[in-house]
Amino acid sequence: MPELPEVETTLRGLSPHLQGQRIKQAIIRNANLRWPIPDNLSAMLRKQTIQALNRRAKYLLLECDDGTLILHLGMSGSLRVLPANTPAEKHDHFDLLLENGTLMRLRDPRRFGAVLWHTGDISQHKLFASLGPEPLLEDFDGAYLYRVTRKRSAAIKLVIMDSQVVVGVGNIYASESLFHAGIRPQLPAGKLSLPRCNRLVQTIRETLSASIAQGGSTLRDFTDSNGKPGYFQQTYRVYGRTGEPCRMCETSIKQIVQGQRSTFYCPVCQK
Repeated sequence: MPELPEVETTLRGLSPHLQGQRIKQAIIRNANLRWPIPDNLSAMLRKQTIQALNRRAKYLLLECDDGTLILHLGMSGSLRVLPANTPAEKHDHFDLLLENGTLMRLRDPRRFGAVLWHTGDISQHKLFASLGPEPLLEDFDGAYLYRVTRKRSAAIKLVIMDSQVVVGVGNIYASESLFHAGIRPQLPAGKLSLPRCNRLVQTIRETLSASIAQGGSTLRDFTDSNGKPGYFQQTYRVYGRTGEPCRMCETSIKQIVQGQRSTFYCPVCQK
């Protein structure tokens, strides 16, 4: 599933092509995504100008004159900017046709993505109302992480993957960040000291930023808005490297299951 760096990469690729552009129409080929695309979406979007593009957690937000178009890539989705006459293929379910002769196309083979419309304060939408802070912004810091982890017995990896604690730290980036922080993923969150919370916040930011700089991770389906894969997977320290030597100490990387997701770590470098 595309995680925060992949969504941020997509946002940065789309923004120069979409911001300030006027929408001619929306074309819905298959409305049966994770949640049904609203039947009247094309009528609501017609003649709207895209004022700004933003991201909240793993959602893309196209802020228009009278509301916000909410997009989610699901497990296999991608967004591309193409000439308006580009023929649609089997898994191309939604087009946003612009008056300048281009379109934004959602391709989603597994149909677990989303295209929704919201008027009013986007922060009050049910998808966003209970979300934690963004990991790359100032309100996510060591003091905050220390405060919200007190008396929590859940494993620290599961806590930083909880979107009510902090958004966008998915499975890949949780494993990688914990390795760089030297923290074992099974450690009860409440046992983290303030200095270790400071260090973990720093490595989460550094890991996400490094991935964004390399276009995210491409494990199966992800490509950016130009159709290019990400390259961050080439720098993984632990994720997906079960049995391979740690790049720091040469101990074999271990794999366990936490919260029905695979976790990878070095039993020597992480305490």
